[in-house]
Amino acid sequence: MQIGFYFDQSRCTGCYACVIACRDWHDIKDTSIELRKIIPLEQGKYPDVKLSYISLSCNHCKTPACKEACPVEAISKKDEDGIMVVDQNVCLGKDRCKMFCKEACPYDAPQFGEAENSKMQLCTLCVDRLADNKNPVCVDACPMRALDFGPIDELKKKYGEINEAPGFVHSKQTKPSIIFKPRY
Repeated sequence: MQIGFYFDQSRCTGCYACVIACRDWHDIKDTSIELRKIIPLEQGKYPDVKLSYISLSCNHCKTPACKEACPVEAISKKDEDGIMVVDQNVCLGKDRCKMFCKEACPYDAPQFGEAENSKMQLCTLCVDRLADNKNPVCVDACPMRALDFGPIDELKKKYGEINEAPGFVHSKQTKPSIIFKPRY
């Protein structure tokens, strides 16, 4: 089974509630770390302009490039649900490994803080919350209900199989576990 995200771009208002909830839940003080980020997308020219947003985190890819790039195998993919996790005790840190995982990821998901030799972090779908039968905090925080999560096969049945949206290109190499409802 592979767990992933669904994102309804037509519902997202760019309020950053998902980003703030993630930062708060994980007690992230370093503002350079964005386990979930909102990207504003401007399209068109005046007077015909459009604004949309995309909310992204680690996409828990089927074939994660970050995992393959890690020289010490600090990044793993859980067999039971496909969630990506990082062993902070094994990670060499940004100064020692040159952030190979970040360079390999087409979605800029691996995050390193500003501190000297900070260790890599990424979205783990709130595995601590999942263990308590709760949703990832970003999903619960979204007031517009633009985010959902679950087994990717179930998400495809529920929402369709669109795997691209403005601001996101599906990588055939990594096969990200995310489904979209594009705004336009």
